[in-house]
Amino acid sequence: MIWKKNATLEQLNSANKHTMMEAIGIVYTEIGEDYITAKMPVDKRTHNPVGLLHGGASASLSETLGSIASYLIEDASTPVGLEINANHLRSETAGYVYGTVRPIKLGKTIHVWETKITNEKNELVCISRLTVFIKK
Repeated sequence: MIWKKNATLEQLNSANKHTMMEAIGIVYTEIGEDYITAKMPVDKRTHNPVGLLHGGASASLSETLGSIASYLIEDASTPVGLEINANHLRSETAGYVYGTVRPIKLGKTIHVWETKITNEKNELVCISRLTVFIKK
């Protein structure tokens, strides 16, 4: 297991209260050996003006997952997002999408995370890479 801090799903989800994550409906659903998964609704909170999942919502899910993952790895530090990119591969109009983040590189000052976002049919909707600076 790569996590240095012990956290339950209940603790992670309660930390989302009164944040953007709560406002757009992000809920953590699984903590694995080297990954974290969360779901996000595709509804009026996450739609763009034409009714599709907004690319910024997908990027928010990715940044949320990568940031909490870096937080759970580092003891006395603050993870700060430096750069994010996202390739939007499939449109969605309803239901839920599920993001799973895994590490690409875990250095002393830089973490790089990959998030794969899938729909309810397990089809790839978005793939994203997040670089996080570890501020001591």
